[in-house]
Amino acid sequence: MKNRFFGFSIFFFFCLGFGSLQAISQVEGLAEEVGIVEHLDTIIPANLTFNNEQGQPVQLKSLITRPTILSLVYYDCPGICPQLLSGISDVIEKSGLELGKDYQVITVSFNYDDTPEASVEKKKNFLRAHSKPRADHWTYLTGDSANIYALTHTVGYNFTRAGNDFMHPSCIMVLSPEGKVTRYLYGTSYLPFDVKMALVEAQKGQSRPTINRVLEYCFTYDPEGRKYTLQVTKIAATIIIFFAIALFITLLVRSSRKKSKT
Repeated sequence: MKNRFFGFSIFFFFCLGFGSLQAISQVEGLAEEVGIVEHLDTIIPANLTFNNEQGQPVQLKSLITRPTILSLVYYDCPGICPQLLSGISDVIEKSGLELGKDYQVITVSFNYDDTPEASVEKKKNFLRAHSKPRADHWTYLTGDSANIYALTHTVGYNFTRAGNDFMHPSCIMVLSPEGKVTRYLYGTSYLPFDVKMALVEAQKGQSRPTINRVLEYCFTYDPEGRKYTLQVTKIAATIIIFFAIALFITLLVRSSRKKSKT
């Protein structure tokens, strides 16, 4: 009797352990499918079509007319999507750039069950914090699975369905006016400086305010740390050269004054 009980116990714990290993492997498998694979310099395809808040079909590429913050969410997300959208809304106020003039924002739902009506509801949250003229330059889109997966594949945004919800990364992408992916910024809150620098970089080839050129000269993007860092060597070299030139001019002026006195 004891042997039977002992044998049953071993069998039970073996099944329990095997089931746990299967569950762990499934979770790890899902994790491998979720994340960002950076596709810098990739161009958004011209044929991707989505529905705007009014339910009208629009080509995504035609909407990108200036540096653009692209965010991918799903509208009934109970987790990080609302935080991400709130982070974008917050940085709009603090970046020092004007939405609609210097850049625009496009949010696309990767849930093909989302509707234009859901887009309108999400946009209302933005309208509560910002003026209506600005709202015209933050577009919320929905679409079918083919266009959604074409877009997410293009920008390297990997997600997977988990029941009624989704497992997905938290990231915004910055696009040039030509629709080229120029930067990835991670998390749900963003430093205004990082966003401004990313938008300035996305605007290369066009006229920019002098202050932006100074920022580009002084800071560089660190892909490993995924942040902007001060270029100490370049700045120090510039200061040294500046003082060397100033010293040379001073000595030259003094020398000319001495010669004029003699």
